[in-house]
Amino acid sequence: MKKIQRGTLVFAIGAILVFAIIQVLLSLQILNSFWFTIIRIGAVMAIVSLGLNLIYGFNGQFSLGQWAFYAIGAYASADATYRWTQLHSALGVLVLLFAVVLSGVAILLIGRWVSRIRGMDALSQFALYLIATVLLVWVAVLLGKALDASVTAFLASLPKNVSLQIVFFVCIILAGLLAAEVSFLFGLPVLTLGSDYFGIATLGLTIIVKVLLDNSDTMLGFPEMKGARGMIGIPKITTWFWVFTFLILAIVITRNLLLSSYGRAIISVREDEIAAKAMGIDIAFYKTLTFVIGSFFAGVAGALYAHINGFLHPNTFNFIKSFDPLIIVVFGGLGSVTGTVAASFAWALVLEGFLRLWLPEGFETWRFVVYPLLLLIMMLLKPNGLLGNYEIAYLRNLIPPLRNKNENQTPPPPPLTVATDTQEVKS
Repeated sequence: MKKIQRGTLVFAIGAILVFAIIQVLLSLQILNSFWFTIIRIGAVMAIVSLGLNLIYGFNGQFSLGQWAFYAIGAYASADATYRWTQLHSALGVLVLLFAVVLSGVAILLIGRWVSRIRGMDALSQFALYLIATVLLVWVAVLLGKALDASVTAFLASLPKNVSLQIVFFVCIILAGLLAAEVSFLFGLPVLTLGSDYFGIATLGLTIIVKVLLDNSDTMLGFPEMKGARGMIGIPKITTWFWVFTFLILAIVITRNLLLSSYGRAIISVREDEIAAKAMGIDIAFYKTLTFVIGSFFAGVAGALYAHINGFLHPNTFNFIKSFDPLIIVVFGGLGSVTGTVAASFAWALVLEGFLRLWLPEGFETWRFVVYPLLLLIMMLLKPNGLLGNYEIAYLRNLIPPLRNKNENQTPPPPPLTVATDTQEVKS
């Protein structure tokens, strides 16, 4: 118990020091805008990758859909803040709020009702949830329009910066919840698939989301998103405080989840799904829970990313870019929280920072050659990742490492002892 308390104290002090050092460097203008952007992108990628590590590294689900939920969170929050700053309307925030809340309540109520019905297949459940969600989104639009004027007047009465920060914070949370709810609906029919088929299905989701974003101004009815031309006019309000705060929260949530009985069940599914089921663990529930929490992290990270550069383009969320968090997780180490965070900042500083400055123009196209080579070298030389199973004191000895299947998992049996009346005969 004392070790856990000491580790928590060291972690808190270290987090405060890191935040203070970066903040001082910014205030003294030692860090220019380029490196400030790179650091914030590194923190955002750490949040996305922590969600994927939870899904893949700790629960064993090979997913390529993390980038889709990242895009959903980015565009949802960007549209709401755009309407507030450019159109001076709280309609986007209100519709997003009511849609998320009503859909969440419906998911809980329908889930309780469905649990009492035996034999209902996943596709039937998905259709039921989908119909309820579509109806409630329509209700959310009506409620948002009805309350738009009064809520806008209330927020406008506050200082401009205060109202903007309130809207931004609410949008970050709602973007994460929206991504979580979409992942729940998508996961109902898909999580029953095997690992490889699940990966293909999530890759398909990423492609679908990208195509929808390309046509968001026509198909989805959001002209301000401008489809394939890219969305502009997004307020640049993602500060170092916001990204660092949500990164620390993601680490703490991940750590506490894995320490709980839910976390042990999640890891048991990764280790041996059949044995976990034999012990009475609800495999479908824990797969869904992990997928939803990981997608929530992606949605939050997307909301933070959207307000860094003030510009979003669908090509940022294509299926090739969806491999970035997977590469980070593999480099850092599957099942390693410390490795994931370290690899995220290394990815941002090296590939997005130093190489862009030091190497000649046009090198960006070579990254798709460099990535596979680095992955191949990593798998050959250090298959457990850069940090392997290492964790900082705050996380050390609390999370069982990813089992190496090449090692002999069963210890040799002890010598057989046969007791007799006069002596023990050992063989």
